[in-house]
Amino acid sequence: MIAKEGRIILIPLFLVTFTLGIFAHAWESTPLSILYGVLGFFFLFSLNFFRDPQRVIPMDEKLIISPADGKVVRVEDIHDPNVGGSAKIVSIFLNVFNVHANRVPIEGIVESVERKSGNFLAAFDHRASDENEQIITVLVNDSGKYKIKQIAGLIARRILCYAEVGTKMHKGGRLGFIRFGSRTDLIMPYHVAVQVELGQKVIGGESIIGKIK
Repeated sequence: MIAKEGRIILIPLFLVTFTLGIFAHAWESTPLSILYGVLGFFFLFSLNFFRDPQRVIPMDEKLIISPADGKVVRVEDIHDPNVGGSAKIVSIFLNVFNVHANRVPIEGIVESVERKSGNFLAAFDHRASDENEQIITVLVNDSGKYKIKQIAGLIARRILCYAEVGTKMHKGGRLGFIRFGSRTDLIMPYHVAVQVELGQKVIGGESIIGKIK
């Protein structure tokens, strides 16, 4: 399955590549053949990047699922006034080969959505959590407040977020999409028991990030 966010890139790229391939073959042009090969590579790369596989969502209300595919690069105790003071953060780094759809980690009402402009540091750099361009969504659940940061990386320059203030979002639902390498931070109340470790690979919508005590 291909993510709808990729159509704006995939359809024009396919049409251009296909047309160029016809002319390259008809004219037996070496430069056109090379260009056709380059565009064909980018089309296949984009096709892989915008894949959107179905996921089996754990429905236990106490389980908090991963908002993204990728590698866990940070697990720490922090202070975050939006979440109630003492909190825990789990940061996930998404490379260009990961699925880039972001999912809702826990059911809740959207309290706020904030777009913050900033830098484009490499997403694995922890400074990116505070300094990079990002969209911050705060969800209110019976167990507390949860903050999801969709963070642009060195290459990623386009963040899509579908959360709207006052609406209810369901666990595993589509939160948004980040085009190319990026980072997703999940900040949770301190009472949540973190279920992942540094370096662990996680799957958005399926892997358990935390459990409500």
